[in-house]
Amino acid sequence: MKFPKLFKPFLVSAALAIGLAGCSGSNENAKSDEKTAAPEKAESQEVNIYTARHYEADEAIYEKFTEETGIKVNVVKGEAEELIERLKREGESTQADLFVTVDGGVLAHAKQNDIFQPVTSETIDKNVPENLRDADNNWIGLATRARVIAYSKERVSPEELSTYEDLTNEKWKGRLLVRSSTSLYNQSLLASFIELNGEAEAEKWAQGMVNNFARQPDGGDRDQAKAIAAGTGDVAIMNTYYVGLLANSEDPEEVKVAENLGVFFPNQETTGTHVNISGIGLTKHSKNKENATKLIEYVTSVEAQEFLSANNYEYPVNPEAKKADLLESWGEFKMQELNFDTLGEHNKKAIEIFNKTGWK
Repeated sequence: MKFPKLFKPFLVSAALAIGLAGCSGSNENAKSDEKTAAPEKAESQEVNIYTARHYEADEAIYEKFTEETGIKVNVVKGEAEELIERLKREGESTQADLFVTVDGGVLAHAKQNDIFQPVTSETIDKNVPENLRDADNNWIGLATRARVIAYSKERVSPEELSTYEDLTNEKWKGRLLVRSSTSLYNQSLLASFIELNGEAEAEKWAQGMVNNFARQPDGGDRDQAKAIAAGTGDVAIMNTYYVGLLANSEDPEEVKVAENLGVFFPNQETTGTHVNISGIGLTKHSKNKENATKLIEYVTSVEAQEFLSANNYEYPVNPEAKKADLLESWGEFKMQELNFDTLGEHNKKAIEIFNKTGWK
């Protein structure tokens, strides 16, 4: 399987197979029927996706799927919460076959809102390990990204780093950068601490982080990296794929930012590094279930996973797929182990803690 080296506009064309109705009776009637009989309605050769992932790499994979299968892929993009509400509102009338989003907490929320149905496929089970699938196969992992400590290579030694909890140490006062509490990534990170360490320890951590902020949270993960480069702070919590996007940016200034950025996987001796997951699920009222299942099988295949990793710098969920060279250069790491459903269960409490501690 070969993917395009450069991203091309999303393909939305496909061939439809049309079968003619069978005829019976005399030869004369048959000839008449050949002139008048209407073709049977072809089975729909399409699959419709509601997605909160807005990446060119995803579109290139859908395009390749269409080229290889003849199944047209229609995509509706939006924010995850809006798409979940739309699916609930549309109910049985929805045209959506698949829902795709980032963040384990959002996937858990979607499951709680009963918009999924289980996916049954030996191929998918083979492609994606059990720990990266919903326990009931309501959603399937698509890609992961680790939430790491990024640091200035000029001002910080990796020997100074250890755990997320250590970032509350006084030595990091005025040196810590992180995005706001409205970030799903931060909400799920704190939710994981609630699950693993309890509410009291999670609140203690959040308060300690606030005490060490170099500035009020501002911007996305890339902005934290740029703030390190500008000397505003020395360490930041970031998703790994943003580091990859910076390092391979067409903007030379962003490449410079990445060159001075170190990547550290925290909590390797304890609970492991927090990992956030993107997932894809079959909607409860899918009209093209077979095609949708084929697409899930396709996007979790070795070839598609390697393309996604090489172009979006995410970790493959398929263990047979090779990681992007940059990700390989960072080495292996221990992943935080928990049920992704718990991220959704603790989301409300995480937001309460952020508000209480002044993490804006």
